[in-house]
Amino acid sequence: MPFSKPSALFLRRLAQRIQPAALARALVAGALSVLGMAPAWSAAPVFEDSIAQRTLACSACHGPQGRAAPDGYYPRLAGKPAAYLYNQLLNFREGRRHYGLMTQMVEPLTDAYLLEIAQYFSALKVPYPAPQTGTASAALLAQGRQLVMQGDSARQVPACVQCHGERMTGVLPQVPGLLGLPHDYLNAQLGAWKAGKRRAHAPDCMAQVVERLSLDDINAVASWLAAQAVPAGSQALAAPRAAPSTAAASTLPACGSATLPVATGPKAGAVR
Repeated sequence: MPFSKPSALFLRRLAQRIQPAALARALVAGALSVLGMAPAWSAAPVFEDSIAQRTLACSACHGPQGRAAPDGYYPRLAGKPAAYLYNQLLNFREGRRHYGLMTQMVEPLTDAYLLEIAQYFSALKVPYPAPQTGTASAALLAQGRQLVMQGDSARQVPACVQCHGERMTGVLPQVPGLLGLPHDYLNAQLGAWKAGKRRAHAPDCMAQVVERLSLDDINAVASWLAAQAVPAGSQALAAPRAAPSTAAASTLPACGSATLPVATGPKAGAVR
């Protein structure tokens, strides 16, 4: 039977019955079928109501499983202390750190939801990449190592290892590791503290330390840290046990940290 061309009236009535988006999908699917290809949406994954699914938006910048992006400006999230991650989410939401996209993402979320996100990424134990091969001079790297490992007592600059742990992998519950971070990210964050663009809850110890560093010091520290391999067993160390005389003081918030909320999950109130 010969093919008859559909009338204009038939096509207009068909278009009125089909939503424009559905019609577009049907046309694309038909074109792809002619080429022997399946439309991409036919294999779309089923949505699951889990924290892993809800944090996929984070991986667009921070890489799959929060491993960090290759461009050097988005840091690793996986394995960082949960209290540290929680405090940074708070800082973005409350204006102590500034990046518009992050602020818009976390602004409507409750404290408990932010903590759940932080705990999810903290529990991910994935490998670290190899350290960066930079172009820093031997003298600059030596200057960075000196500041990281020994500090500068003449300027009242403590060694980084005093707070971030002797292996620089962090100290529980809220001090992050410094290894495995890109040079550009380290440089940018230390520079932001220096310029007053990044802040933390009082006492803001990092602001006090960075104030005593020159821009050359900051570059030296970032260069040396970025060149170091992350040791095996990269988890943060347990905090040293407080002496009885200082036990009361140990219950106070540490440098730059807020008190953790009780995690009730996003379904208990994801929007503020």
